[in-house]
Amino acid sequence: MTEEKRETIVKELTIAYWAEMETTINYLAISVDLDGIRAEEIKKSLAADIQAELTHAQELAQRIKEIGGRIQGSLAFKPEQASLQPPADTTDVVAAIHGVIEAENGAIEQYNKIIRLCDGIDYVTQDLCIKLLADEEKHRREFVGFLKEYEKD
Repeated sequence: MTEEKRETIVKELTIAYWAEMETTINYLAISVDLDGIRAEEIKKSLAADIQAELTHAQELAQRIKEIGGRIQGSLAFKPEQASLQPPADTTDVVAAIHGVIEAENGAIEQYNKIIRLCDGIDYVTQDLCIKLLADEEKHRREFVGFLKEYEKD
């Protein structure tokens, strides 16, 4: 792989890494901050997904290091997930669900980008991103199902 291609892959993996870290932070906040009976299933699901998102970040960080990149500390972090902030109304479960779906769509888009970028060049990174993509698609599907139920009410 050329140095330019390696740098591009590291850059895209780093974008995915920070997105997973930010999602972890936001899932934690929402899983604690939501109120009401209708929020309980969403809170449980998000609380369970915190570890999965953190594991994704760890796997990405390890891969970045393996291919010669560096993982920076929190001063390099720039938040981007405006839609995944805990809703101002702590009972607005639908807003939280929409935020999760938007974050999952962003992750899916990023992993697809990396998969295409690595095709024929870096099969290990491609394989990792295919695995992470499957996790994100499963999680999005769960929240699309939640949304159907909550919007019915």
